[in-house]
Amino acid sequence: MRIVVKVGSAVLTQEDAIALERMQALVDFLAELKEHHEVILVSSGAVSAGYTKLKLDRNILQNKQALASLGQPVLMKKYMKKFASYGILCSQVLVTSANLSKEDDIQRVRNTVNTLLSHNVIPIVNENDATATDELEVGDNDQLSAYIAKHLNADLLIILSDIDAYYDKDPHKDTNASVLKVVHTISQEELAKEASPHNVFATGGIVTKLKAAAYLLEANINTFLASGFHLEDVKSFTLHNNHKGGTLFTKANRV
Repeated sequence: MRIVVKVGSAVLTQEDAIALERMQALVDFLAELKEHHEVILVSSGAVSAGYTKLKLDRNILQNKQALASLGQPVLMKKYMKKFASYGILCSQVLVTSANLSKEDDIQRVRNTVNTLLSHNVIPIVNENDATATDELEVGDNDQLSAYIAKHLNADLLIILSDIDAYYDKDPHKDTNASVLKVVHTISQEELAKEASPHNVFATGGIVTKLKAAAYLLEANINTFLASGFHLEDVKSFTLHNNHKGGTLFTKANRV
């Protein structure tokens, strides 16, 4: 089984620094997941990692590009060190919107990632923010992870976030909100809502996750949304086949 795991900036960042304990917990989980599955990681965090070295206003495009350029090697160095403790190699795969809109480029990305996976390497994918423009941005790593999952023929996308599940109401506004454990369809009304990220470095919110899930539903690929702060739900779902928490987006005939 091929699994794409996406982790957001809100999970990897804490008080303007990389959240090393949460990163370690993620690596521990991925190392265990890799024992039984092919694993591709789509990781945010380059801009926030750069911010730990240089405090620039990330709302300015040039600053965001500079922070990404600074932060990407910082992020990769930490991942490489943590995966090395398991004897696992990881690699950096930077893509742009243009790479994912042309079949020739998609095939090159596919060839690269397939080669890495065949040699037991974990590819770590991120958008090339250092050279992206407003016009060419994929937009956010929720969308990027969905594109990667589809084009690389993954069986499942896992989104680990500060949002632990999809609720029937906004849990920040309604204490009676309940988790929707299994979702088969997503309404256009939900998809049309404005994204509302909770973290200064985040670019999404529940809407971008719903868009990613809806995109993959069309491709008959499942998406599982769970907390990236506490990994009990995703571990239970993927390692023990027990759906305790989080939300599974799936076609009705694939439950």
